[in-house]
Amino acid sequence: MAELDPKVTVEKALGLFAAPIGLVPALDVDSWDEMLRLVEQTTNVQGVVGYKLGLTGVLPRGLPHAISVLRNITDLPLIYDHQKAGPDMPDMAAKFAKFCSEAGADALILFPVAGPQAVRSFVGETIRHGMVPVVGGHIPVPDYCISGGGFLVDDVLERILEIAGDVGANSFVLPANNTDALRQKIDWMTNNVEQPIVFLTGFGSLGGDISKAFLAAKAAPRKYAIVGRAVAASKSPTESAQRFVDAMMQAVLD
Repeated sequence: MAELDPKVTVEKALGLFAAPIGLVPALDVDSWDEMLRLVEQTTNVQGVVGYKLGLTGVLPRGLPHAISVLRNITDLPLIYDHQKAGPDMPDMAAKFAKFCSEAGADALILFPVAGPQAVRSFVGETIRHGMVPVVGGHIPVPDYCISGGGFLVDDVLERILEIAGDVGANSFVLPANNTDALRQKIDWMTNNVEQPIVFLTGFGSLGGDISKAFLAAKAAPRKYAIVGRAVAASKSPTESAQRFVDAMMQAVLD
């Protein structure tokens, strides 16, 4: 593999997510029309900085078509979440990244839990294909790690983030439901990664509180909330999105 220049990735990520705080609605809704309405009703909300596009919006029509249609509605960045990309053979990374890049994705959420080489391959190929890797490895469910009855080691996220940072990633997705663990990871990022960008998930029914999470992540230079049902299922996605943005702003000012 050719050497990667971490500065290129940092500059691209900062350009893509220029605002220091913002909301990323997750487009994990039940129908195509519902997804388009959600974007239409939130794309002009000040503080909405992008969208997370997942399988429910892609499987019926394909990634290129989904992105093409969304580009007619919004100019905001589109983060594709393959739910989850990365736990695969390392040689699949180049093929996956090429397809997503050609489809027009701006960034990819990666959960490369298949091992160190998977981290290096999926993060590296995402960067080589001109997209921003948003790297994670933990979802906010009780039985994910061994200590809760799951299958993965308890420090799986720390192991992945360290390797991803060495490859050149500066954007990470973290669960928001454990604020002590969140502070620890933010501390590591601010000391080891240039201009770290943090995406927080798991709000509402998954246990995360927007105000507490953003207060815990206050040290991160750029921090964003990925929010699904709390915005998408509300009677007014516009108003719900604005409430989340206002809560985030207030939390970092306290």
